[in-house]
Parts: sequence; structure tokens; C-alpha cells
Amino acid sequence: QVQLVESGGGLVQAGGSLRLTCAASGSIFSINDMAWYRQAPGKQRELVAAITSGGSTNYEDPVKGRFTISRDNFKNTVYLQMNSLKHDDTAVYYCNAPIRTWYGEHYAYWGQGTQVTVSS
Repeated sequence: QVQLVESGGGLVQAGGSLRLTCAASGSIFSINDMAWYRQAPGKQRELVAAITSGGSTNYEDPVKGRFTISRDNFKNTVYLQMNSLKHDDTAVYYCNAPIRTWYGEHYAYWGQGTQVTVSS
């Protein structure tokens, strides 16, 4: 009934930019914080950045100053602008959002992931 769909990943050279998009759809009553995570091969999934419904943001140290998270509450969409990409940013990127549905369910949903590959 609710799904998150990411897009915007791809192959980019080091120093380049990509913009990821994650759109939530379905029987959505409300969405609080939205976040981007990533998982590199052989590593655990890690938080990249998060944004509250009011627009307050938080970034993990490896991406501070290079990535920008934003959201459009009317479209139930979160974005991740990634600049000055490095080889270490190569990973599958996932969006995550705790969503309350019109049926009273409250659950943290994950997208299917989008691959970002940065060539050095």
C-alpha cells in the first residue's frame, strides 16, 4: 500500500555530481523524518543524511559539505544532491521514511535502492 521508489543513480567520474530522488506513494497520512542510507560492498548499511518534516537536516561526516538533502512535502519526495563525488561514495543508496498510513499503520519503509558508482 505504500512504496518508496528511488531514481537518479548511475556511473559518474570522481568530482562529478548526481541527484537522487525518492518518491513515496500510496495510502500516506503523514511522513516524519526522511533519510538516505548507503551500503557499499562488504560493508554495513550506514546513514548518509536525514531531514525532518520541518526541514532540519543532519549529515554524516564523510558527506558534509558535499551532499545536500531536501524534500518536497507536497510531493512526498526527498532528494539527495551529491557533489564532488569520490570513489568511496560508491554504494547502493536507499531512502527510508517512517510513514503513518490512513489505516493507522506506522512503519519504517525502505526503497529498493539505486546504484551509485564513482570511477576514480
